[in-house]
Amino acid sequence: MALAICALFMSQAVNAAPQLVLAYGDSLTAGYQLPPGQGFAPLLEKALRAKGRDVKVVGAGVSGDTSTQGRARLDWVLAGLKQAPDVVVLELGANDMLRGQPPATARANLDAMVKAFKAKGSRVLVAGMRASPNLGRSYVTAFEGLYPAVAQANKVALYPFFLDGVAAQPGLLLSDGMHPNARGVQVIVKRILPAVERELDAAR
Repeated sequence: MALAICALFMSQAVNAAPQLVLAYGDSLTAGYQLPPGQGFAPLLEKALRAKGRDVKVVGAGVSGDTSTQGRARLDWVLAGLKQAPDVVVLELGANDMLRGQPPATARANLDAMVKAFKAKGSRVLVAGMRASPNLGRSYVTAFEGLYPAVAQANKVALYPFFLDGVAAQPGLLLSDGMHPNARGVQVIVKRILPAVERELDAAR
């Protein structure tokens, strides 16, 4: 009997589906102008698997998306997945900022998306962004404050700045000075990896 139970548990472990991470965002998660396999999602999956984790990372970044566009396609993306994500890295808002859109709009959209992901049983890691100083102090304060506010209100994790260690570093950016090159993505993945691992552990 004991051997049978042990075999059953081993069989279940072998057949268990990998944990699913959804990288949901804009061009920063879409691998903008990067060769196949060099974007955020594939490199994050590679890094997690190197840690011995059975995990699949699905990239759902769309270049140019604002938080409003991300919110609009959320149900469609979730419907196309075979299982609900265990963890979602939510990275949106940079295009709202670049277009000078109201921070309150991005905050409302991110809040709605976090709630939708949580309703599916997913843990959410909110990836923050910074605003360009030329937008003025009040805008910068409101924009940069929306990410911790959304995370706190929904009791989810916050990664303060998605481009930490990469922003304003020419050797880690494409010629546009905004998007990470392949080396830059490696830095992003290395820095965000511990936060993603904590969420994966908590999702078990």
